[in-house]
Amino acid sequence: MRIKLLAVGTKMPKWVETGYQEYAQRMPNLCALDLIEIQAKKRGKNADTSRILRDEAIALQDAVPKGAFTIALDRKGKHISTEDLAVHLQTWIDESQDVAIMIGGPEGIAPEFLTTVSTKWSLSAMTFAHPVVRVMLAEQLYRAWSINANLPYHRGD
Repeated sequence: MRIKLLAVGTKMPKWVETGYQEYAQRMPNLCALDLIEIQAKKRGKNADTSRILRDEAIALQDAVPKGAFTIALDRKGKHISTEDLAVHLQTWIDESQDVAIMIGGPEGIAPEFLTTVSTKWSLSAMTFAHPVVRVMLAEQLYRAWSINANLPYHRGD
């Protein structure tokens, strides 16, 4: 199974690339994490945000691998714990289910696209800059895998 992280935005700061790669390369081949960057549409003073979000949603949708379970990160999505993520990850591995996790741009993901995904998750009640979410999600996926592999990395309850 493969996990595709589909993220709007390219040319991230070096610390984002370094942080993401740190955790992505720790993931075993059994559940490899691949980043697919989606070009963000140009935003300006009088930008048509609805159109931008629709265009980015089309690009996200086009990048989803056929048959993948789709998860959109959205502030109104379901809150899950690290332990819940570990259970999901093990299920995907056991079922050889490819997964596509989507991170929107600065304004999120188009509402009409959110109705087409398998599920929506929220990482927190707080709002994070979308580049930070790449690093956080990669770390949480590695942490979930380490829980399932009984590694000492996770020292939660």
